[in-house]
Amino acid sequence: MSKQELPVVEPDADGVTAGCCPGLLSAPLDQEQAVELARVFKALGDPVRLRLLSIIASRAGGEVCVCDLTPAFDLSQPTISHHLKLLREAGLIDSERRGTWVYYRLLPEMTDRLAGILTRPAGQPLPTRPGTAA
Repeated sequence: MSKQELPVVEPDADGVTAGCCPGLLSAPLDQEQAVELARVFKALGDPVRLRLLSIIASRAGGEVCVCDLTPAFDLSQPTISHHLKLLREAGLIDSERRGTWVYYRLLPEMTDRLAGILTRPAGQPLPTRPGTAA
């Protein structure tokens, strides 16, 4: 399953998740979904990559030049490029070369998919732990 085939879970008018595929909290994932999601979460599991994603996502105008990312870290430019490559491969960001610089932007469809997969359907009670009063 490619990153473009992750389940699309969109809220309906009442905020309830709908779509062809259930969220992680309402049904078990199949093997292919689990492998693809693990890749995305692995990309997000590194503090540098999480900061890079945050900087890119929060940037006014929706994109940021790599020349503005590198000074934010005490890392070499090749290391920053490696982290950006992993975020790109996970489908979280995209890039565009303009002259000698590369500009990065968030792919909100992936973060929206992750949010949908992790969202508990509206109206569902929270699970209780064994041994606790309901």
